[in-house]
Amino acid sequence: MTDAADRARFWPFVPTRSEQTPTMRDAPLVVVPLAHKAACLERYAEPDKGWEEDRAEARWPAQYWYIDTGIAALMMLLSAVDVGLDACFFGIMPEHLEPFRTEFGVPEEYAPIGGITVGYRADDVPPQGSRIDERRRGVDEVVHRGHWGLHS
Repeated sequence: MTDAADRARFWPFVPTRSEQTPTMRDAPLVVVPLAHKAACLERYAEPDKGWEEDRAEARWPAQYWYIDTGIAALMMLLSAVDVGLDACFFGIMPEHLEPFRTEFGVPEEYAPIGGITVGYRADDVPPQGSRIDERRRGVDEVVHRGHWGLHS
């Protein structure tokens, strides 16, 4: 959404984010990535994927339509940073999803996974503080080498 009126219509669906970070409402771009299960199942039913028109969801160890959409969101975030912009991903809470769909005419088969704001950081907003660093887990908590629990 680049139109100011569309962005204004969006913010009521993420009230907590809007209250916690009011300057985000000034971002010139809001993107809502949408997962589309049918598109993913259709793609993998094409001849070059080898499942020959089998659209069985049971084949998937994870719901890759969400994973693919999350990766696309991450790429948007990284691309924004690459060109010197700030960007932020945030969730849309379940109680706001249906009203969001209605307001923006999003068909039921598309699943919003969150929102992304893109723009320049406001001059009066300080850089992220140590609160983020305090919550970050150490390498030994998230990296396991060859076997769960082996860190070196």
